[in-house]
Amino acid sequence: MYIPKHFKVSDAEEIWSFVKTHSFGTLVSTEQGKPIATHLPFGLKKLGDDYYLTGHMAYGNPQWRTLETIGDVLVMFQGPHAYVSSSWYSHENVPTWNYQAIHMYGKASILEKEELVEELTAMLEKYEHHRENPVLWDKLSSELLEKQLKGIVGFKIKVEDIQASYKLSQNRNERDYSNIIEKLKNEGNSNAIQIAEQMEKLK
Repeated sequence: MYIPKHFKVSDAEEIWSFVKTHSFGTLVSTEQGKPIATHLPFGLKKLGDDYYLTGHMAYGNPQWRTLETIGDVLVMFQGPHAYVSSSWYSHENVPTWNYQAIHMYGKASILEKEELVEELTAMLEKYEHHRENPVLWDKLSSELLEKQLKGIVGFKIKVEDIQASYKLSQNRNERDYSNIIEKLKNEGNSNAIQIAEQMEKLK
C-alpha cells in the first residue's frame, strides 16, 4: 500500500485497537497466480511476542486450500471513508478521499480442531456477550456444533508486516483542516461523520 509520510501510522497500540474495532476484513491469497479473496470476521491473538489473526471459512470455499501452499497472504481492514471536496479549501485544488486502512501480511496455517473451537468460542463471546440472550459456545448442543465444525476450516496468520494509513487531511493547513471537519459533519452520512470525528482526534 502506498503511504505518503503524512498519513503513515506506526503506533502499535493504535493499529491493534483499529483492527479490533474494524475486524471484518478481506483475506487475499493467490491461486495459480490469480488473486482470490474472501470477506471474513477476524480474531486477534498474542502469543509471546507474536501476533496472530484467526478466522474460519466454509469448507466449500477453495481459498483455504491455498493458505499453506503459498508465501504470505494479505488481510485488509478498512474503517470509515469520505469524499473531500476541494471547494472546502481556501485555495484552488482537486478533490480527494479520506480513509483509514490497514494491511497485514503473514504466513497462514490451518487450525487443529481444538484451536478452531477456541477461535469460535472467542468470536461468539466478543459479539454475543452483551446481548439479552447471548448465543455462546457452551449453550449450543454438541450435535449442532459437531455438524457445523465439519463445514468450516479455521486458520491463523502470523503477522509479519503491517502497513497502516490514516489519510485524514494531515497535509492541509489549520484553516482548511477545521473547515473540512465542519463540512464532513454536514454531509449527512455516517461515514463522513466518523471521518470528521477521527480528524478531530488528531487536532
